[in-house]
Amino acid sequence: MGTALSTSWASLPPIAEFYPPTPAAYTTVVTVFQYFPVFTILQWLLSWHPAGKTSLKSSIFNIPGRVAWCAMEIVGPVNLLYNLSQSTPSLTELPAINQLVAALYCIHYANRAVISPFFSAPSMSPIHVFVIVSAMSFNWFNSSGLAAWLSGYEIPIAGYRISGASALVSSSMPSDSLSLVQILPVVGTAVFIIGMAGNIYSETALFRLRREEVEKRVEKKSDDKAPAGGANKFHKVYVIPPVQGVFRSILYPHYVFEWLEWTGFALAGVAVFPLSLSTKLGTATSAVVAPPLQPAPWIVPAAWVADRFGVPLPLPAVLFVINAIANMLPHARWGRKWYVEKFGDKGVAGRGAVVPWCQWM
Repeated sequence: MGTALSTSWASLPPIAEFYPPTPAAYTTVVTVFQYFPVFTILQWLLSWHPAGKTSLKSSIFNIPGRVAWCAMEIVGPVNLLYNLSQSTPSLTELPAINQLVAALYCIHYANRAVISPFFSAPSMSPIHVFVIVSAMSFNWFNSSGLAAWLSGYEIPIAGYRISGASALVSSSMPSDSLSLVQILPVVGTAVFIIGMAGNIYSETALFRLRREEVEKRVEKKSDDKAPAGGANKFHKVYVIPPVQGVFRSILYPHYVFEWLEWTGFALAGVAVFPLSLSTKLGTATSAVVAPPLQPAPWIVPAAWVADRFGVPLPLPAVLFVINAIANMLPHARWGRKWYVEKFGDKGVAGRGAVVPWCQWM
């Protein structure tokens, strides 16, 4: 890992080459971003996460929740759309499947950056600057890699023969591979829609429970003091979801649905049209091949599967799935611990964070 990162740093392209990413910048972004799970080790060891339920009560580094959430989530779609608009070919000139995958990404973040904080959530606790900067960095790396990939760049993976063009048109691939390339994007898009719907449903249910709890308190006049959040009576009012529906066996179904969402995104990305395929099909577009990538150990299984079945590896989308899980899983575990401390074992009722009835996870 150290060798890969030091080599990447030594050959870091000029900043201008990242807007939009050149092939060399693409490999640099992916090389760095694939090691994100290493940094999440600290999240397993430290419960400190000054945002949401566990935000700091007062800090000069706090930013109002709605504004902070929007700022850190909007980085992704803005960066993606800007890079695609500046690339050659531009966003409007890309194949339909590339445009569809870009649209799926932007639809998710339209909900996350605008609808959720400003229209759905009853309140949002202040967020520490450290969390904001970390999330912005994650979204920048993620969207930069996705933009280069959707622009049609290919990135060879050391030790594997897979590539977007060769996997789609090679005469040596298994006879059923073309059907996989046709089927997986349809399945992936459906899985993405199901995941997003489940994510929104789960979060909306939590928001509804918070509103109902506040209304009960108002009706019973159980608190004569002004709410801690000033004008917002929902500030810092949290409830534990009842043991039913999507919360029957886990406390964070919205996390699981988001992982399902990005898994569908990656499956849809199997058919992303590489520019080099345009060349092989007889058009004038030149191949754009990035410098090769030395994969991190956790990328190898996905590369092996793609190589085995002769389908393109949607590497940036696969990284997104892996890194999203690596980032959110420790939060879910610490969140379950918070629920136990706040509502007791009886309230948690043996539910897991993201694994059904698993008290550790």
